[in-house]
Amino acid sequence: MSKPLKQIHLAAHFPGVNNTTVWSDPAAGSHIEFSSFVHFAQTAERAKFDFLFLAEGLRLREQGGRIYDLDVVGRPDTFTVLAALAAVTERLGLTGTINSTFNEPYEVARQFASLDHLSDGRSAWNVVTSWDAFTGENFRRGGFLPQDERYSRAKEFLATAHELFDSWRGDEILADQATGTFLRDAKAGAFVHQGQHFDIHGRFNVPRSPQGRPVIFQAGDSDGGREFAASGADAIFSRYSTLKEGQAFYTDVKSRLAKYGRRPDQLLILPAATFVLGDTDQEAAELAREVRRQQVSGATAIKHLEFVWNRDLSAYDPEGPLPDVDPVVAEEHISRGRAQVRMYRDPVAIAREWRQLAEANKWSIRDLVINTGNRQSFVGSPATVARTINDFVQADASDGFILVPHITPGGLDAFADQVVPLLQEQGVFRTEYEGTTLRDHLGLAHPDADTGAAPERAAS
Repeated sequence: MSKPLKQIHLAAHFPGVNNTTVWSDPAAGSHIEFSSFVHFAQTAERAKFDFLFLAEGLRLREQGGRIYDLDVVGRPDTFTVLAALAAVTERLGLTGTINSTFNEPYEVARQFASLDHLSDGRSAWNVVTSWDAFTGENFRRGGFLPQDERYSRAKEFLATAHELFDSWRGDEILADQATGTFLRDAKAGAFVHQGQHFDIHGRFNVPRSPQGRPVIFQAGDSDGGREFAASGADAIFSRYSTLKEGQAFYTDVKSRLAKYGRRPDQLLILPAATFVLGDTDQEAAELAREVRRQQVSGATAIKHLEFVWNRDLSAYDPEGPLPDVDPVVAEEHISRGRAQVRMYRDPVAIAREWRQLAEANKWSIRDLVINTGNRQSFVGSPATVARTINDFVQADASDGFILVPHITPGGLDAFADQVVPLLQEQGVFRTEYEGTTLRDHLGLAHPDADTGAAPERAAS
């Protein structure tokens, strides 16, 4: 008996925190005007995607003491954008990254519960941590939390938020259209939490939302991050977009669920994926090479090299050879607020490896950055891309993908028009939404399902 086909989950990431976007393309638009978010979200909804995802930027990043001008300068507040998008979409899930290091459980729980009401059950929270003292300076908390304690705080933060969401659980409110909603049980909304990181008590003032709780996402790839996701997340973002690496990550994370009394289908694994489409595979490959060169200008290449060398390399020709000096290894770094810095644990060894690659391939600095950076995950004709995505999912390398186009806001249009119909024809992607909430789209049970309690709503 053949194994039934898995249904593919698709989502869209609105980019804008690195040089993914090809700014030189005439089709590239604003990353802050609301019309860009509307176009992107409505395209994703037209294609029946599960959700739209917004990352988070809490501080403008700097390099050499100056604002890093190759990134988007400025970032609208996540909750404000998602709440506004709730009014111009009907079914699309709305996912936001909110930091557990520089926020408080009551505030975040209240915001997500409100968003879930405003969207009729479409909110999701990507729980992230930060040990970045540079970002922390905005919150009077620079360096206050050791790196090894960030997941400890995140776990307690999430558990506390769940206590707040659940404080209106059950039949504690009585909806009366004539007189308005009133409390049947004086305990409704009451909470008490005492722990290592939080000691709070009071009354939560947002009634139980349509989903009970927002869907929980997690993005960590460390052992602690994987364990955190297995213990309580509904989905985990993965950075592995090759089949072999994806399968290894998938197997590892899913195998951790049993110790928490969870089934493999209770945690979805969704890698980020870029793509380039062409009429033929050859045309797409040529376009992909051009896109990579547009994403990595000479100035961008020098900036990326400075991440590793930790020194000013502005005098070097990006079309010339790599520096023959070694990186500076020091606590202070030329780049502040960039996650990439943490990727290079041994910069001297990386520099040695890169020099060998450049010499063997006759690469300039720019060539090296282009060829060692992230390549597009899916390149080909619509038929090739659709087949490859389906192969990944059916081979348990992922449960779906979060697509990151290189043009904003219209870069998702071709995928929606050309690839999605092919996946629908194969019977592996929905043709219509079958439910109304994000939990419905992702196949996740309502948190009250295990108690048999019906979700309660306040009177309108």
